[in-house]
Amino acid sequence: MPRLRKNIKPTLYVKKGVKQVNKLDEDAVSKFSLSKKKNNISVDSYVKGILNGNISILSQAITLVESAKQEHREYAQKIINSCIPYSGKSVRVGITGVPGVGKSTFIEALGVYLIERGNKVAVLAIDPSSEKTRGSILGDKTRMTELSSCKNAFIRPSPSSGTLGGVARKTAETIVLCEAAGYNIIFIETVGVGQSEIAVNSMVDFFLLLMLAGAGDELQGIKRGITEMADTIVINKADGDNIQKSELAKTEYKNALHLFPRTESNWQAEVKTASAITGSGISDIWDIIKKYELFTKESGFFETKRNRQAKYRMYEAVNEELKLRFYSNNVVRKKIKELEKELLSGKISPYFAAQTLLDL
Repeated sequence: MPRLRKNIKPTLYVKKGVKQVNKLDEDAVSKFSLSKKKNNISVDSYVKGILNGNISILSQAITLVESAKQEHREYAQKIINSCIPYSGKSVRVGITGVPGVGKSTFIEALGVYLIERGNKVAVLAIDPSSEKTRGSILGDKTRMTELSSCKNAFIRPSPSSGTLGGVARKTAETIVLCEAAGYNIIFIETVGVGQSEIAVNSMVDFFLLLMLAGAGDELQGIKRGITEMADTIVINKADGDNIQKSELAKTEYKNALHLFPRTESNWQAEVKTASAITGSGISDIWDIIKKYELFTKESGFFETKRNRQAKYRMYEAVNEELKLRFYSNNVVRKKIKELEKELLSGKISPYFAAQTLLDL
């Protein structure tokens, strides 16, 4: 393998042979690998590296998945297809909540708790992308310092890229790679900005909603759609002077949940309080997740839901590819500019313009 370029930190090093990659900054290595005109790592080498739990190879593979370049996407699909037989054995947990509810701190506390008990935890943290620049801060590793230092933890911040519910475009495919790498618990942290969380629910087994007490009328925070999807509601930051308020909020949410019909899984959502600072309630929440897993596997709903999710992602992939091919068509791109001028001058309606494009 050629030497790393000068702009990569000198503390990084690679032994001869990609499979011998040691302690590396995964993002720097990923960018280095993708910057080459030809990817000199074979699909088999990627798969072997992932199955061996090589963090750097896993990170490079995910970067290929997230790439917008056609050649990278095609290469990534070959890697994913090879990893599918080794995936599907994790518990996938979606975690959402309004900004400031403490999602990252909560995930870190729960993640450390699970790793201490012999688990491997992957966190796919979705950062909001700017609508203007499409950039994002990607600061989840900074916020989860303790978890990121754990040997059996993998934290991958990804930009939402403006997708529905703040879920990164390729999160579902990243899950496959993480499972193949041996991570048996996967957390997906969503942006939590009030957008639809349907996209999250389409790729997780368990949906956890974090709420705050003492931030006004707690019941105002209940949105029927997202609450109906939640398998458990956690009143976070239940510590110090907030303990009593959290218990009151817990009672109010419990009463409200009884007004909702049972979900398709026939699982009755629970409400718990927790504190990532004191560790209170963390073990209880994991017990609930395991209880849900056992309950749905015994009823057959667990497998039914995953099969349904697979079909949903197939149709989503079709829609995405159709949109990509449509806008990359030279005839369409040329016609769009013409129709935009007519539209802005008031000569045609947006719907007529759209139909004209579709009729090309």
